Amino acid sequence: MAVRDALLALLSAGPGYGFQLHGDLAGRTGGRRRVNVGQSYATLERLGKQELVESAGTTDDGLPLYRATAAGSAATSAWFAGTDASGSDPWDETVDRVLVAASLPGVDAGPIVAAERVRWRERERATSARSTPDADASAETAADALAAARLVALAAAAESARATAVLSWLDAVDAASAAGDLSFATRLERPRRGRPSATKPGDARAEPGQASTEA
Repeated sequence: MAVRDALLALLSAGPGYGFQLHGDLAGRTGGRRRVNVGQSYATLERLGKQELVESAGTTDDGLPLYRATAAGSAATSAWFAGTDASGSDPWDETVDRVLVAASLPGVDAGPIVAAERVRWRERERATSARSTPDADASAETAADALAAARLVALAAAAESARATAVLSWLDAVDAASAAGDLSFATRLERPRRGRPSATKPGDARAEPGQASTEA
């Protein structure tokens, strides 16, 4: 999962400030995604430069608030619709996308889970078709060709097993959703004295009296 996509998704629930969004990233992924706090702030600054987030004023105690722009909201819609981050692992994208969607009030995770199930069934069928590859004409000997074919089959079996595991996990998500709502309200934890604060989009400076998170 790209931190970019996750933070934009969190902002789909409404404006937020840096430290709150950083904590929500871990909380809404069930604790599986814990990134360096500086990475969260740097990502928010980058999103501001890309005009995907903008300033939404400040909290009552002066912390800069962010909100998604129209372009940022469109990027979140694309992520929820199944667009994976470049170079990402499909398993990680699916798990994080479903957990974040299920945790956000006002987001219907049902269609997202259903679409993920369709994609993973297609992957399962595709890997099964690759389990009996054609002979490798470039192999020097028949034994080499057989060894290569067996490796391809084992790689396909691994991918098929992962697809089966994801489908089973999606069933578990449906069961958990049926047992009770998985969403929760935004957490309004305030940073303790000495913790860094987010900067406004496009502004690399930390707030007065607080340490910068940038290297």
